[in-house]
Amino acid sequence: VWTVLTSFKAENEIVSRNFTWLPRSLNFDNYVTLWERSGYPRLLKNSAIVTGMTVLMSITIGTIAAYSISRYRFRGRNGLMIFYLVIRMFPFTLLLIPLFIMLRNIGLFDSHFGLALTYTTFLLPLCVWMLKGFFDGIPPDLEEASRVDGSTRLGALLRIVLPLARPGIAATTVLIAIDAWTEYVWALLLTTARGTRTCTVGLQLMVGEFQMPWGVLSDSGIINIVPIIIGLRIVSPALV
Repeated sequence: VWTVLTSFKAENEIVSRNFTWLPRSLNFDNYVTLWERSGYPRLLKNSAIVTGMTVLMSITIGTIAAYSISRYRFRGRNGLMIFYLVIRMFPFTLLLIPLFIMLRNIGLFDSHFGLALTYTTFLLPLCVWMLKGFFDGIPPDLEEASRVDGSTRLGALLRIVLPLARPGIAATTVLIAIDAWTEYVWALLLTTARGTRTCTVGLQLMVGEFQMPWGVLSDSGIINIVPIIIGLRIVSPALV
């Protein structure tokens, strides 16, 4: 609430000795400045593209992997799940320089796909772990009945398992989207001002050495939160 109120205040109201809750008048100058002078629409577009690609790759690969681990019994199955967990426990900062060099050598530095591929590397284990738990809760007898009627394994997955696992897929999608949308360190290292810089990096770069534009920062913070709220509102019926 305080951030919303601050976004509509003039600069002299924000930095003042007199404490005030409500702005004297609705001031949209901060939003205009943010939208027209900072290149913020381009930053939002980059964030949306990278987040969409990350969710698509993570959910597609994670669904197939989680289903395979849930239904098939093979040697090293438990070790594979532990390996996924270790990836989540590994300090990401140790991989900053190797991944920077790798993406630069293969021509994916400062690209949407390169940044989304980096996010997928660390979000895919979370996706597999969550979806496996939901798949384990679906009785395999339903798939066996479908296969008796002539359906293939893939057909049973698409027609039986995925509709039943819709709440789990929706919850996993939201978590992955939020992580990708709000990520900062990788976006700062793997993007430039002329390329695919995201809104989280642009938000930090608005802070100058001798300047703290509280109004513009509040506006950008509100705009960053809006897509998350919309996403939660869209998937909330699937979670019930």
